[in-house]
Amino acid sequence: MSREFELCPGRRVGGEQPCFIIAEIGQNHQGDLAIAKRMIRMAKDCGADCAKFQKSELEYKFNKKALERPYTSKHSWGKTYGEHKRHLEFSHDQYRELKKYAEEVGIFFTASGMDEMAVEFLHELDVPFFKVGSGDTNNFPYLEKTAKKGRPMVISSGMQSMNTMHQVYQIVKPINPNFCFLQCTSAYPLQPEDVNLRVISAYQSAFPDIPIGYSGHETGIAISVAAVAMGAKVVERHVTLDKTWKGSDHQASLEPNELAELVKAIRTVEKAMGSPVKQLLPCEMACNEKLGKSVVAKVTIPEGAVLTLDMLTVKVGEPKGFPPEAIFDLVGQKVKKNIEEDETITEQAVENHAKVKC
Repeated sequence: MSREFELCPGRRVGGEQPCFIIAEIGQNHQGDLAIAKRMIRMAKDCGADCAKFQKSELEYKFNKKALERPYTSKHSWGKTYGEHKRHLEFSHDQYRELKKYAEEVGIFFTASGMDEMAVEFLHELDVPFFKVGSGDTNNFPYLEKTAKKGRPMVISSGMQSMNTMHQVYQIVKPINPNFCFLQCTSAYPLQPEDVNLRVISAYQSAFPDIPIGYSGHETGIAISVAAVAMGAKVVERHVTLDKTWKGSDHQASLEPNELAELVKAIRTVEKAMGSPVKQLLPCEMACNEKLGKSVVAKVTIPEGAVLTLDMLTVKVGEPKGFPPEAIFDLVGQKVKKNIEEDETITEQAVENHAKVKC
């Protein structure tokens, strides 16, 4: 059982807590504050727990040559990669406005800090938890500094190996015990054969004292729902208002109707997981009364006869008698009254019936 901790004020994850659903807006807002607010509202209306963005301090995330690199993609918002990223990057004041709006709407708000300075700003912004994107999971100095801030952490594992994730665990755990790992494959859109949901089970075995979750970039909702059935305690999916918009993440994102369906499906699966105890349930009683079978006499059995297997069969009987699983225990028992062919074998007809296992 994974350890529980409070990821956001009043909202715990892990153990038997409901799955925490993150709507990853990322930079699908097109650099437009009004669209970003619409997306926050959409995430809330669809039932997500958290609206998440991506915050970068570009000069700390990229070197100069990377920012000056020509960017001619159909998804580009500028002639260089730097111009493109600056178009999509909200200012500190805009982030404060977005966080305030999320609070008004009633949904948790955070962002992936894409570099150490972005983490500093998000700490100042007082986000409830830090999201570590896959690109920084093997950035050990970053991890250590982020862990020391003392906020809960959600760490994606795209592009990493199990050996690296063991190292991440060993770095973060002694500093900050409140973190979880998300199985993730960094491809957009992600093909089913590259998802590797079994890594969730591997993480659960390797790191039994932290919650494990899933960050998906596939199309549709089936795989994310399956992740929850496997025990994912956090699910993160990219969201968009329109998959046809310019931007490389939109195609691997969920539109509002899909996000709402995902949330509904996850909550349904959580109910369906139920109890590990197998037993006859109250909801099954009507079916059992109508169709549940009993042991009946295959032939006429005289008073005083000792039951043998060839005297008995199993049918839907009226009235109810011994259940089918008791048939072998009835063998060798003496009957204390005549039993007609096709008659139900009842407790009143068998001596020492209390010894018969039912």
